[in-house]
Amino acid sequence: MPLDSRLAKRLEPRLKQLYGAAGRQCLERILQRVQRTTLPRPQRPASLWDQRDVVLITYADQVRDTASCPLAALGRFLAQTELYRLLKTIHLLPCFPYSSDDGFSVIDYRQIDPVLGEWSDVRQLGQQYDLMLDLVLNHVSRASAWFTGYQAGQEPYTRYFIEADPEADLSEVTRPRNLPLLTPIDTTRGRRHVWTTFSDDQIDLNYAEPDVLVEMIDVLMLYLEQGARIVRLDAIAYLWKEQGTSCIHLPQTHTVVKLLRDLVDEVAPGAILLTETNVPHRENVSYLGNGDEAQMVYQFSLAPLLVEALQTGQADLLVEWLKGLEPLLPGTTALNFTASHDGIGVRPLEGLMPPKRFGRLIQAVRQRGGRVSTKRNPDGTESPYELNITYFSALAEPGMPEGALVQIQRFLASQALMLALRGIPAVYFHSLLGTPNDLTGVERTGRARSINRRKFRASELRALLDDPKSPSAMVLAAYRAMLAARIVRPAFHPDADQEVLTVDSPSVVALLRTSVDGSDRVLVLANLGPEAQSVQSLGHRRFRLRQDLLAPSSDPSPTNIPVLGPYQVAWWVV
Repeated sequence: MPLDSRLAKRLEPRLKQLYGAAGRQCLERILQRVQRTTLPRPQRPASLWDQRDVVLITYADQVRDTASCPLAALGRFLAQTELYRLLKTIHLLPCFPYSSDDGFSVIDYRQIDPVLGEWSDVRQLGQQYDLMLDLVLNHVSRASAWFTGYQAGQEPYTRYFIEADPEADLSEVTRPRNLPLLTPIDTTRGRRHVWTTFSDDQIDLNYAEPDVLVEMIDVLMLYLEQGARIVRLDAIAYLWKEQGTSCIHLPQTHTVVKLLRDLVDEVAPGAILLTETNVPHRENVSYLGNGDEAQMVYQFSLAPLLVEALQTGQADLLVEWLKGLEPLLPGTTALNFTASHDGIGVRPLEGLMPPKRFGRLIQAVRQRGGRVSTKRNPDGTESPYELNITYFSALAEPGMPEGALVQIQRFLASQALMLALRGIPAVYFHSLLGTPNDLTGVERTGRARSINRRKFRASELRALLDDPKSPSAMVLAAYRAMLAARIVRPAFHPDADQEVLTVDSPSVVALLRTSVDGSDRVLVLANLGPEAQSVQSLGHRRFRLRQDLLAPSSDPSPTNIPVLGPYQVAWWVV
């Protein structure tokens, strides 16, 4: 069956569900766009991932120098540090012209910000790495041509945005921020109030209008044509709005994700959709559908559970959560991460952490120089939504200087455990260097998220890394060793089995990773506490310890009983 016929058969019922009779015209426009694609038609790969898949999350201008554009400077840094040998995918955070939120208020989806480089520079990176790009599809900058057209009364832009009566009851709407949901805007037709889920500079798009969906599909196709292998659907949970509902996870939103998956499967086999939904686990994994929505979701609960365990030395909540994780559907996986350009979301802790421990976590973040961002609740109250702090600073010891040995040990323990979990690991640029809080950045911008978004000059990085005793150099050296050990072991394949073992220490996490074919097994042991631990029991299982991948020169205990130092993680081949 020709591609157009196959695609039409898949898309038509989705579009009819969304738009009724108008879906037919929408389908014709989508098929016309597909016919213009410059994408080759590769065969569908047997597997979408393996143990070599490690994602680097970074801003395009994370590294700056005077010799080239930032995109080229980033590539040069990765080459000089030989990280290109260890990282398979680069997630370039939005690199388009923007007006706020460090890129997530997009002015023009189809252009690379000239300050950063050009599409050719993106494609150059794509010759050595797989690329992940953001499709910021919930909202657009108020400085965009679409929104200025709306203000001027130009068609079709008058239908691109959501107007609402400020007197309407919108109390049921789920609010991820404590800012007003509606923003007054002066237009040629008088004052209007438009929907702004995240900020008054980020105007929500109206997906009840078919033209908006067609526009965004055109953008998606462009990103695939420019080399994106993974497309991150930013803030997807809030996509569809309907007054009288929560306006989160609506059925129409899931239909749009299915439609995009249909399109990607037919046009770019091997490409992956990743949904960004910073919500409790059960809601998060709903975006895998029945294997017909995204192929990948973030593991949002991991970051706050892991940081709390290392701060307290109590791993019970983390272990309980790990034991409760059900295997994901075939052909889907989780993206494991501890840090990103955003803060540490705490909505994914709902139902997982008692209020007293949650309160202590909030206090611990503030003690370490962090900030706590809040969201607006339906009753008008506010509650914590996000912890703004670098993961490195979150694991500091109050009263000790940044970069103390115990802080480095805790941080590396967090990363070693994250890298060992079932799924694909994603590493934020600042995690490679153990970057502390950027309080100067917060003061300069007035935004809490700036604490975790520092940019570097290439000369700064050279100075940090040329001193082997600096915390950044120590963290990077250890990180390189962990990645090198991980990417060659089939037991760390994203689909490899993960069995959580029962141990007799409240600070120890123990799990067994077994390769898909059963030929490779790695026993992962993580001591998240400040005291040495002798792991006497592993759920009545016995293992012959052969080699610790994280300490290759060390010998197994003569008694074959693992002993872990404070904040030590071992990857034992068994």
